[in-house]
Amino acid sequence: MLLDRLVYEYAVIRLVPRVEREEFLNIGLILFCKAKRFLQVKWYLDEQRLTIFSKDLDIDEIRAYLIAFEKICAGEKSGGPIGLLSIADRFRWLTATRSTIIQTSRSQVGLCIDPDETLEQLFEEMVVH
Repeated sequence: MLLDRLVYEYAVIRLVPRVEREEFLNIGLILFCKAKRFLQVKWYLDEQRLTIFSKDLDIDEIRAYLIAFEKICAGEKSGGPIGLLSIADRFRWLTATRSTIIQTSRSQVGLCIDPDETLEQLFEEMVVH
């Protein structure tokens, strides 16, 4: 039943090694559900695939960016001033348009019952496969 469903927003995290070429790999997902006060990121770095895609990548630097996303999502002090913002503002900041090696897709909206399950499902669909 639709009344049981909650509105959520998500964005795919993309690795864009050379911004001028506009080529990317999906490496993660951010999901926000205001009703559940839910904001989480899930990511995976297939180092072999990334190296084939672009041999000049600094995998440790990419991992550090993604860990910073985790800290911001969790609202941790170690996430800096952005980590202390409201949950909605943190999601908006993480999904803001930027031209760096780590970018996000446009935010998409859907309905779910369980944000955790939806995050897992979208991650499998958008990142793993």
